[in-house]
This record gives sequence, C-alpha cells and structure tokens, in this order.
Amino acid sequence: MMKDINLILDTSIFKFGDYSLLVGELLSFFAVIFATYLISKISQRGFQRLARRQGMMTHTSAYVIGRIIHYIVLFVGFLIALLALGIKLTELALVASALGVGIGLGLQGLVNNFVSGIMILLEKSLKVGDFIELGNGLVGEVMEIQMRATLIRTNDNVDILIPNAELTSGMVTNWTLAESVRRFRIPFSVAYGSDKNLVKQAVLEAAHNVEYTLNDEGREPQVWMTGFGDSSLNFTLGVWVQPKLVKRPTMLVSDYLWAIDDSFRKYDIEIPFPQRDLHIRSDYRADKSAGLKVENRGDSV
Repeated sequence: MMKDINLILDTSIFKFGDYSLLVGELLSFFAVIFATYLISKISQRGFQRLARRQGMMTHTSAYVIGRIIHYIVLFVGFLIALLALGIKLTELALVASALGVGIGLGLQGLVNNFVSGIMILLEKSLKVGDFIELGNGLVGEVMEIQMRATLIRTNDNVDILIPNAELTSGMVTNWTLAESVRRFRIPFSVAYGSDKNLVKQAVLEAAHNVEYTLNDEGREPQVWMTGFGDSSLNFTLGVWVQPKLVKRPTMLVSDYLWAIDDSFRKYDIEIPFPQRDLHIRSDYRADKSAGLKVENRGDSV
C-alpha cells in the first residue's frame, strides 16, 4: 500500500529541461499554501485580541500590525511553497525576474493598490469604523482594508469595494478621523415679511427638541441668515450631534426638518412657495376704414 502511494507521489507530471514536477511536490505546494493562509488568519486575529486585552495599543494600531503580519506570513509561506515544488533558491531569482516583467507589463494596478493599502494602514488616514465620503458623493463606513481594495458599507447595507489607489490619489472626506462628533448644516427658508427673531427662536427650539442635539459650551445650535432668495429669506441651522448619529446623515436631516416644520406651524411662520408677478399690456387702436380693432401686443412676465 505504501509502495503504491510512494509510486504515485513520485510520478512526474511534466518536465521542463532538467526540472521535473512530481505529484508529491504539487500536493506539498497546495498544502503549504493552505497552511500559510490558516496561520496568517490565526496569527492576525490572535495578535489583535491579545493586544486589546493587554491594553498594549489601540484597536487601530492592533489592526494595522495584524494586517502587516498577515502579509509577511503570506510572503514567507509563498517562498516555502515554491521550495516545496523543488525550485532551488538560485532559481528563485529567475522567478523574481519573471515576476518583475509581469509587474512591468500587466500587474501595475495590482501592485499600486497593494502599496496604497500599506500606505493607508501606516498613515492611519483611514481606519476600520471611519465614516467617509468620496469625491463622487458615495458615503459609507470602512469595514475592512484588504490587500487590493477597501470594503465600504453604505447605510443601505450595500458593500462596495474601492481600489486602494483611488483612496490615496482621489479626494476622500473622513467624517470621523479626529473626532466622532460633527456639525451638520440644515438649510431652510421662510417667506418674506416673517419676523426674523421669531424664526430664530422657533428653529432653536426645534433643535433642542431633537434628542441627540449637543448643547455643550462652544457647540450650541446656531441659526444664520444666508441670503435673499427669489421668494424667501434663506437661513441655515448649524447643529452638533451625538456620535451615534454622525453615520446616519439622511435620517438626521429628516428629523431636524421635521422638527422645524412643527415649530413653524406652532408660531404661524409661513414657509415660502414660488411667486410671480404678471404684467399685461394691451393697445387699443381705431381703424377708420374697418372700425374699432383691438390688438393684443402680448404678455410680459
């Protein structure tokens, strides 16, 4: 039985010059790759848990070092897997040269994304749990920074993979980089002729009625008049909110607009609507030969 197994393992799959690939070497290659993947995952998660339990570093630092350990283990495991194929160390230089040619020809994007991911991890410009906004208007929470791309989850529970190179070369707004609180600006309008002081009172009252409004010193709600519209006086409510609502901008704006509308109804403040003045001009001319004739020269708006 053992002889049959050894015979199968020693069977050559193909030959290339002096090199011969055996079945046993191929199985060893896949076994090393699989073991490397398991070891990298276990070591990464184990280090992160140990670091957090012992209080050695923050969650972000533990995640960064864990990812770097993951990449190192994968690299070492890949080298061991190549040796398991019977490739000698001197021949690895040829493999590295071929890999360099491949990178130069078609793997620039992959390498660029990998290096960009390392830069993101080391700079800590993006962290797992951050709420970001991209230049195209996409907003979401950073769930994972992977080797090639970063996983973003929107508030609609849609997972989107963004190439790391786009995050380092494009414009990214990180809403929670330094602090987890943020000020939102809620625009609104009232009709011309409204009492501006009453408007301010009503809107501040509405802001205080929203439970997650912050009222700390230096972070009180404020109302600014921002301009004269075609049919309205334009204002903006500036309000600081609790961290748990920073990642729910649509719901947050809806709640404040809801409260403002209720407050306007309470104080009989009119919400504007488009208005136009229509001017009509008509000329009446008498034609002696045909009698009185009315010509409408048109309306002007």
